Amino acid sequence: MDLIKLLIVDDRPENIVALEALLKRDEIELITTTSPNEALRICWEQDIAIALIDVQMPEMDGFELVEILKSNPRTREMLVIFVTAISTETKYAVRGLSVGAVDYLYKPLDPYITSAKVDSFIQLVRYQREIKHKNEELESYQKELIKAKDLAIQGKQTKESFLANMSHEIRTPINGILGLIYLLQNSNLDDEQKRIIELLKDSSESLLGVINDILDFSKIEAGKFKIVRSETRIAHVVGSVTGLLKAKADEKGLLMKVVVEENVPPLVMADALRLNQILLNLLSNAIKFTEKGTISLFVKAPENKGNLTRLQFIVNDTGIGIPADKHDRIFEIFEQASENTGHVYGGTGLGLSIVKKLATLMGGEISVESQEGVGSSFTFANWFKVVTEDAGKVSVKSVSALEKFDNLNILVAEDNTISQFMIRKILAGWNIKADIVENGAQVLEKINQNRYDLILMDTYMPVMGGFEATRKIRTEMPEEVRSIPIISLSAAVLDEEKQEALDAGVNDVLSKPFDLNVLHEMIDRYIRKAD
Repeated sequence: MDLIKLLIVDDRPENIVALEALLKRDEIELITTTSPNEALRICWEQDIAIALIDVQMPEMDGFELVEILKSNPRTREMLVIFVTAISTETKYAVRGLSVGAVDYLYKPLDPYITSAKVDSFIQLVRYQREIKHKNEELESYQKELIKAKDLAIQGKQTKESFLANMSHEIRTPINGILGLIYLLQNSNLDDEQKRIIELLKDSSESLLGVINDILDFSKIEAGKFKIVRSETRIAHVVGSVTGLLKAKADEKGLLMKVVVEENVPPLVMADALRLNQILLNLLSNAIKFTEKGTISLFVKAPENKGNLTRLQFIVNDTGIGIPADKHDRIFEIFEQASENTGHVYGGTGLGLSIVKKLATLMGGEISVESQEGVGSSFTFANWFKVVTEDAGKVSVKSVSALEKFDNLNILVAEDNTISQFMIRKILAGWNIKADIVENGAQVLEKINQNRYDLILMDTYMPVMGGFEATRKIRTEMPEEVRSIPIISLSAAVLDEEKQEALDAGVNDVLSKPFDLNVLHEMIDRYIRKAD
């Protein structure tokens, strides 16, 4: 018999303990939390059938929590029972039922009534699941399903293996190309040469963008794409995206306009990387499909609920527009507004599909209004928790302004000759002496001969790979060698590959193509920690 997952949300641990003792059943898996935001994550990641939710909590009240759950298709069918001690007034029960709850209990709880009600809802869930299961059995031929499942597992494994190999084989040389571009940009060039280098950089980043689109879409499809929320400054995200694309708009003679309304909170909990990705795709498309006029980004906060705010990111353009019959289809994979769009304007047709999936994963929505020949307006809307305390600004130095180190010795394990040249030159510019080897076996030889402050270790190398070399260092070397900080230089895109690196014993993972600011910060952090 399948376990039914029951979630208890209450900001007072003693209440949770009491409910656990009361509701303990062999057929129930009890999951508890004192945080409404943690409850959201649990509900989106697990199959929660029933939730007992306290009404009065500090982060957000139970009504707000349930409204969010009921607005998301993944959690809409969850059975919710409110538990409260604030009042027995009818209006509170009515409000609870109106937001989607199936029952409303008052504290102090009557143990017999509470148990009986929960048991009845458990039985209801079982009936629903049994009916669904029988319907599925009636609609299938069992042998074909088993065969299809086996083929799907085999195809999934083949696809993941291909993604891992493609990531390494393509991202590694792109990392080398971008590194060489950086070196050239910091050399003496005339105006024409600078222009050529800029075009080369744009082309490399465009290629990287296509690869990232394909990899991101595959990860989303495989269910391996995670949303990670942290304190995010809206102005920083907007400034970063528009700053990155302003040059492209200027090249086409387009005016780029940004308006962040005054009531937009400066700091929210969000996945900054994915928010950046959504805006980057929407603004890039706007620039791509607009030949004259204005590209506008508006950020609005039309609605607030407690410490939650609903933000709208609206991207307007004066471009070619989208035919009315294509408004829905443009969010589908490989779909574009017309047959010749890809030939005329370029692109894979993946960008808006990824935007749609990212918006859904974040619990938000994406919509479009457009008139052919006039322009388009795309809106991404989502609820965000407002952060009241200012975390302070983090200054990011330009690569050319990064501080030099004090005569560090670093061992670099990298088998790609272009990457070797690029890394050696960059490290030398930071006053770092680098020894370069081509495989893990040579790493083991070198660390027995010389003292190093840190190791940069590639993942895939001939003779011995980075994971095996790291494990040997951590388990077989003398104590003073075992503790050397190791940063894995990885072209991996799958989370399990990054976890494998950490399990092998590396201190951190730096994905290729890597940001030189991040590399510098990692070296500085681990050197200071060692000191």
